[in-house]
Amino acid sequence: MKTRVRWPGLIMHVFLAIAGVLCLFPFYWTLVMATNTTSDIYRYPPKFTLGSQLDDNIRAVLENVAFFQSMANTLIVAVCTTVLVLFFDSLAAFTFAKFRFPGRNALFVILLATMLLPAQLGAVPQFQTMAAFGWVGSLKALIIPASANAFGIFWLRQYFQNSIHDELVEAATLDGCGFLGVYRHVALPSARPALAFLGIFTFVASWNDYFWPLIVLTNPDHLTLQVALSSLNRSHGVDYSMVMTGALMAMVPLIIVFVIFARQFIKGATEGAIRG
Repeated sequence: MKTRVRWPGLIMHVFLAIAGVLCLFPFYWTLVMATNTTSDIYRYPPKFTLGSQLDDNIRAVLENVAFFQSMANTLIVAVCTTVLVLFFDSLAAFTFAKFRFPGRNALFVILLATMLLPAQLGAVPQFQTMAAFGWVGSLKALIIPASANAFGIFWLRQYFQNSIHDELVEAATLDGCGFLGVYRHVALPSARPALAFLGIFTFVASWNDYFWPLIVLTNPDHLTLQVALSSLNRSHGVDYSMVMTGALMAMVPLIIVFVIFARQFIKGATEGAIRG
């Protein structure tokens, strides 16, 4: 008995396999560069196998950069930013989604319009604001301006609109819940997948941020990991093995966070796409 080949499914699996290999190859290439010497990287034909220089490269990174101090600074910024974004964005999104007030739609359109502006455009006025507060050089200049964003408010508003019925809000109000009571006991529990997605997204974005920390951090003791690692490239020219080893070490916390919260991240992304 002949087995019928399902070509659409087979083509889809082949396409997904190729896409998966293409997505994983940059990570593998980083690993190859981190375990070899710089001269091996320049060799032709290129070397695609792992080497034995990882320990030496890690030692070189730790000797040239205050790696753990920078990682601690980055962790403080990423965690504080994530917590503040989840609180302020969810509060604003719930207000836009479930409460009627004059100018609500106009305010929301203005909020969405801010997403069209590139971050570089606001760098100068933002720096002047931080200078006026005396925060230039400190971690507060990274945390406070990033404590809310338009994307998070838009994302959670769509989720609240589609997952929480107005009757449920009215019932909670009749039971004596005020605004914060409805927000805490009704909105937050139902939006856990969306909050998990936004939390991981914010943490990764804050961890990888390079542009704004490079501008505002002037104290060497307060450098974040991305800025500190960039000094390897400046001071050691073409020593790509050490640079890529530093990049690989910086990935480890992100991989751990993603592995722990992968299920919530995927659930939040898929539910958000379906509901949106």
